Amino acid sequence: MKSLTFFDRVAVVLVSTRNPLNIGAAARAMSNFGFSRLRLVNPYSPAFREAKSAVGASDLLADARECSSVAEAVADCALVIGTTAGRNRQIKHEVVSLPNAVPRVRSEIASGVALLFGSEKRGLSNDDLSHCHWVIQIPTAAKNPSMNLGQAVALCLYELARVAKPGGKIASRARARSSDLDRLTATLLEALEMSEYLTTVNTRSEERVRLFVRGLGLSSKDSQTLTGMVRHMLWKMRQNR
Repeated sequence: MKSLTFFDRVAVVLVSTRNPLNIGAAARAMSNFGFSRLRLVNPYSPAFREAKSAVGASDLLADARECSSVAEAVADCALVIGTTAGRNRQIKHEVVSLPNAVPRVRSEIASGVALLFGSEKRGLSNDDLSHCHWVIQIPTAAKNPSMNLGQAVALCLYELARVAKPGGKIASRARARSSDLDRLTATLLEALEMSEYLTTVNTRSEERVRLFVRGLGLSSKDSQTLTGMVRHMLWKMRQNR
């Protein structure tokens, strides 16, 4: 089995991208710096795989994985990081500037990392961000803070590539994957609804619980243990109804 390297551990996730040329530019930037795992959540145009802007990265674009949700796209990653200009919106996450984010990503790389980039028009929604552990902000001038999508991807990957060790093996780590945390979130929501702590399970409640669970920093084992505990409580509540 092929040993995973630093570059194999990073997935670039483009959410609701509108312009195929921007997808192609992002793929080209990935190829420039040695990354290959591209995932797209509900891309606006089905013609993105033929984007002429993907110079030298046509194979990478052809292999890009389409996903129906952010949860699906990040399921195998333990660290999920959003990106935002963040100037005119309230962000509930810790916001880390790109230069300060790189050492943190490197220290967590063994767990599998997903970098999320939102649509050109609106960026990442609050629901998208609820899947993230924290958020990267690229330092830009206040007069024009928003960057082109392809440029933002290129800048983030360049900074990551600078600290990578080509060919170096990455030791595995037991941090909980996003899919583990989603199972815990769903189980906890069910228990909160059954206990009438939540009168209704709506999108906003799901976002809050998802953010809370990710903020716990659970290991894979602890996530599975806590899910089992909550499931047992659910079973007990059903027995007493």
